Amino acid sequence: MSAKTPESAYAELVKGLWEENPVFIQVLGMCPALAVTNTAVNGLAMGGATLFVMVMSSLMISSLRKVIPRQVRISTYIVVIATFVTVADMLLEAFTPLIHKELGAFISLIVVNCLILGRQEAFASKNTPRMAVADGLGMGIGFTFALVLLGGAREVLGKGALFGVSLFGDAFEPWIIMILPPGGFLMLGFLLLLFASVKEAKENLNGSPAADTSDERAA
Repeated sequence: MSAKTPESAYAELVKGLWEENPVFIQVLGMCPALAVTNTAVNGLAMGGATLFVMVMSSLMISSLRKVIPRQVRISTYIVVIATFVTVADMLLEAFTPLIHKELGAFISLIVVNCLILGRQEAFASKNTPRMAVADGLGMGIGFTFALVLLGGAREVLGKGALFGVSLFGDAFEPWIIMILPPGGFLMLGFLLLLFASVKEAKENLNGSPAADTSDERAA
């Protein structure tokens, strides 16, 4: 089997941003996506913690993939993930105690995020460290992008602000529901619809030239 090329590593990196976005395309990690994204800052903090855990876990598991016994691989993955979640939790508590308090138990719940465990089983355990890191970075950045987008949209509509900065002044009437749990489901539904529509339009656009070429050859 030939070594992975830089182009393929780049493809692994960018796929998580759009084509295989963990939240909007794969619909994974819904618990933190809905629970902590009432502001853009919370979404960024949770996404950053998940990104750190994803990259470091992918690097370690890929590096040890040949020595981890297959019979205990899942248990090993969970131990590795839990270790880096503990590190992320301690770092957030040390440097951003207010955000750490707002996120609460959801930081610890990164351990059971199906996105992270799934990438270890499906990709990191079968590829080189470089490819695993590229995949972890792409999926982690895509997850962070989704949480910041969701949290930012809810914050703008629910508070009239973005990253704590007021956008519309005192005249703005906030939609309080957007920073409540029902608002998370509403905004997620709108964004899922938007991504699905864009994906369908892109597929139809890419399919049109091929169809035209086939017609010309048939003629």
